[in-house]
Amino acid sequence: MKIYENDSNLILEDVSDFDIEDILECGQCFHFLKIADHEYHICAKGRFLHIKQECGSVNKVIFYNTTISDYEEVWKDYFDMNTDYRHIKKMILSIDDRLETAIRAKAGIRILHQDFFETLISFIISQNKQIPHIKQLVHTLSLRYGTRVDGYDEYLFPAVDKLNDVSVDELKECKVGFRAPYIRDAVSRVYNGDIKEDELKCMSVQDAREKLMTIHGVGEKVSNCVLLFGLGRMDVFPVDVWMKRIMEFMYFGKDTKKEIIESFACEKYGEYAGYAQQYLFHYGRENGIGK
Repeated sequence: MKIYENDSNLILEDVSDFDIEDILECGQCFHFLKIADHEYHICAKGRFLHIKQECGSVNKVIFYNTTISDYEEVWKDYFDMNTDYRHIKKMILSIDDRLETAIRAKAGIRILHQDFFETLISFIISQNKQIPHIKQLVHTLSLRYGTRVDGYDEYLFPAVDKLNDVSVDELKECKVGFRAPYIRDAVSRVYNGDIKEDELKCMSVQDAREKLMTIHGVGEKVSNCVLLFGLGRMDVFPVDVWMKRIMEFMYFGKDTKKEIIESFACEKYGEYAGYAQQYLFHYGRENGIGK
């Protein structure tokens, strides 16, 4: 891969295993705006990024108004650029080559290293919601309580101390519905230090999951999503309605409890469970597998 600066932009050429559309649209994050095909505005890590991918003979990714220093400090880690996805795909296929179609179709997916607090609140919001509505609610919270990006009609996700001043009634005004007290409890618990990102990262997956589930309204699915997308625990396998259908279609052939599916997948895929889940989820949802 070649990296260089050009007219205040950072250019990455010959980027492998990277498709910005699949990365953002696969259900792992909600704070972005599609500008055109393979071109997006992203708010993440307290930063704003305008990014575009040109897919051709040279797979080129343009980070607008970005320096090499910005990339090294924020976006390199955010896009998980140090991870060898070719190796991961090879290992998953060695476990089960039935994932080959999904992996080939969604070969450019990467699991983002997202901000823990934003991920926690976003997946609390996600309960019983479709992705477009989740994005709208995240945008509304950011619009009301976040910081505006200079020169753009975009807003960063609000910091925990800012949201800590927001009441349940004010949250309900943001149209989050029954999730308002869940968000309020999560914000309070993070703000007062009862829920700490560093401590969760040091716990076993089971202990971290149980700790997250002490937050009002956080169950297995939300806690697993936070573990995977906000804490980098790649050995978890979130199961929602779509994943349940996909796994039943692929492995069980009948109605199966989510707990059984999750246990089966974690044992089968091991340290690659989270990666396998993303390939299967995005491919299966787009193609209506098990619908």
